[in-house]
Amino acid sequence: MGMNDTPSADRVHIGFFGKRNAGKSSVLNAVTGQDLAVVSDVRGTTTDPVSKAMELLPLGPVVMIDTPGIDDEGELGALRVKKSYQTLNKTDVAVLVVDAAAGPGPEDLELFGRIRQKQIPVVVAYNKADTLKSAANQPGGPVPEPTAEPAEQKAPVPGLSAPQPWGGSQPWDATQPLYISARTGQGIAELKERLAQLGKPQENSRRIVADLLEPMDLAVLVVPIDSAAPKGRLILPQQQTIRDVLEASAIAVVVKDTELKETLSGLGKKPKLVITDSQAFARVSRETPEDVLLTSFSILFARYKGNLAAAAAGARAVEQVGDGDQVLICEGCTHHRQCEDIGTVKLPRWIREYTGAEPEFVFISGTAFPDDLSPYRLVVHCGACMLNEREMKYRLKCAQDQGVPMTNYGILIAYMQGILQRSVQAFPDIAALVGPDARRG
Repeated sequence: MGMNDTPSADRVHIGFFGKRNAGKSSVLNAVTGQDLAVVSDVRGTTTDPVSKAMELLPLGPVVMIDTPGIDDEGELGALRVKKSYQTLNKTDVAVLVVDAAAGPGPEDLELFGRIRQKQIPVVVAYNKADTLKSAANQPGGPVPEPTAEPAEQKAPVPGLSAPQPWGGSQPWDATQPLYISARTGQGIAELKERLAQLGKPQENSRRIVADLLEPMDLAVLVVPIDSAAPKGRLILPQQQTIRDVLEASAIAVVVKDTELKETLSGLGKKPKLVITDSQAFARVSRETPEDVLLTSFSILFARYKGNLAAAAAGARAVEQVGDGDQVLICEGCTHHRQCEDIGTVKLPRWIREYTGAEPEFVFISGTAFPDDLSPYRLVVHCGACMLNEREMKYRLKCAQDQGVPMTNYGILIAYMQGILQRSVQAFPDIAALVGPDARRG
């Protein structure tokens, strides 16, 4: 896929990390050949993570992320450091930028350990190599010495005297140092090659829907057009699903929920599958014949992101939601809220009606996600079309580690409508997990 074809969630995310003034922004600009990040001699110029979708040859479509310094100070600085660490959750490849003259410090070691803990491929790049006396920058060469004494002498950190070889297994192995200079371009080509190797996407056998279809099968996509629908366009999950139907050489028929019944009767051929927006589940289930597979965009994307089983198991936790319990509702994007927004209006209303209780709803969107989920009885997440797989798995693991059930919009709506098993019949292992439907809406 080219740049214009690849959603950000499906791109390789490359994050640049390090202390203030190590040259993270300069290295990012040198790698991309563009002035994507603001560069200044003032420490702490980058105050928030900044992302840019682009093409990076020879890797292809990527998202480049510049982050604040991990040694920032003060109350505001601590928030910036937290943002940098949170960025690791969606990073597929990390570049740890170290000032070659000053050398690595405790903050670099802590960050490196966190990167390894999260099993993120990492390149450690010693920037500003042009300021060193020795230009030895070949693997196996001596470690260069600084041209002047650092302003502040720090005690050496055990095991942190030389950079980790890219793709290696031993921390900070000195045999393959990568010295670069964002100013002169030294080592930048090699850094790009290493990023291409480490960021090469693994072959992903998962599809949104194409594996459920044969050539010339009919797939009917139900897309409500109401006050909450964006003007003049389809939302990303709908676009991506249509594309995947076409990839299977199948036929996509797109209709509004108000026109489904008439469309089905006039097709002249039974569809293989009906896919609906979750908010129209009840009506679409009534009007779709029992011998036609039924699911939702939200359920398809839960499977695509690898969290369908956990989300299906988490839906039944709505039975334990009572008065005063906190329910966290998460949106992966920051779209403009309409009067009948599904996340902030419809879902809370349906949960109240189903449980007969008055829980407290907490709403978050975009990259925000709480470290502590213990206050919540249930977490309900969107289909995560705007989040990459790594970030979605991180969020799910946070919930699992803290024993908080987590489900998904479409799955929870289907469960409350009494049609969850029917909605996952295309996936026999999940259908067996959820058991027979208890209610029919």
